Amino acid sequence: MDFDQLTTFLEVVKLGNFSRAGEKVFRSQSAVSAQIRQLEQEYGTKLLDRSGKRVTLTPAGEVLFEYANRLLALRGESLRAVVDQDNTPRGVLAIGANEATCLYVLPETFSEYRRRYSDVQISIYRNFSHKILERLQDGLIDVGIVTMPVKASRLVVKRIFHDRLVLMTGPDHPLGQLDSVSVEAMVDYPIILPKAGHTRKTMDKLFRPYQSQLRIAMELPSIAMIKAFVASGMGISLISESFARKECRAGDLRLVPLSDTDLSRELALVYHQDRTLPRSAMAFIEMVRNGLPRFRSAGAFEIEGTRLMESHELDANFLEF
Repeated sequence: MDFDQLTTFLEVVKLGNFSRAGEKVFRSQSAVSAQIRQLEQEYGTKLLDRSGKRVTLTPAGEVLFEYANRLLALRGESLRAVVDQDNTPRGVLAIGANEATCLYVLPETFSEYRRRYSDVQISIYRNFSHKILERLQDGLIDVGIVTMPVKASRLVVKRIFHDRLVLMTGPDHPLGQLDSVSVEAMVDYPIILPKAGHTRKTMDKLFRPYQSQLRIAMELPSIAMIKAFVASGMGISLISESFARKECRAGDLRLVPLSDTDLSRELALVYHQDRTLPRSAMAFIEMVRNGLPRFRSAGAFEIEGTRLMESHELDANFLEF
């Protein structure tokens, strides 16, 4: 068994097809078949079921699938650790964050990180927070930035960002002219909801007492779309305040605090407490710990005593915000 065989095995499982897996790993279909056959001979059992149009895992294959992911992750960690012996961070920073965080919270942070450590390649895994936590647990990424609360074992969790959820309206909307707005007043107008994510869950809970009065105008998959339709007068919505400051300053949107409830969104920096982090990840954590302007202006920066040494796969139809 070698790592190439495991990589090929995982691609066959993921794509469900020998020829497509061959294209992914730059091998012929016969070469892919030979690698899988060698694996099955070494383990002494059938790993893949080739009946039907799609290749599927046998029970033994399911066991190997879990180990193969872990082995390749450990290999990647070992390569980064060896490269990391130099005093200057280099190699890859493997980080996970959801789409909204990448768009509205991290650009300045990444820009400063690249300015300081130009030899490091930043690899971003974008997905929901629970998927990022799974990747951390499996050792496939070094650091995650996720929405609080975080429920996961063996992870160091440090709050780094706090933002208010506020009402967002078009520039000429009646509610946009007020100093603050109650939830009850909001339900008199069409509401635009995000399809999924933290804000959607918050809005579902917030409007539950008003279900009979609620008028849902649209359900949209991205912040950019919601902002555009709110600006055009299609409805109102809730948004993390920092996500729409630019449009608010330009006069395209109005942001109004809620008068009868205090809603917020918190982000946390997380990493595995039992894994030795590469210098690229240590440098990122240290930089965030020291407080970049983006985080200082957010109003809640609380990384203290971080124990560094002890301790693109996105469905474009969903975002978490």
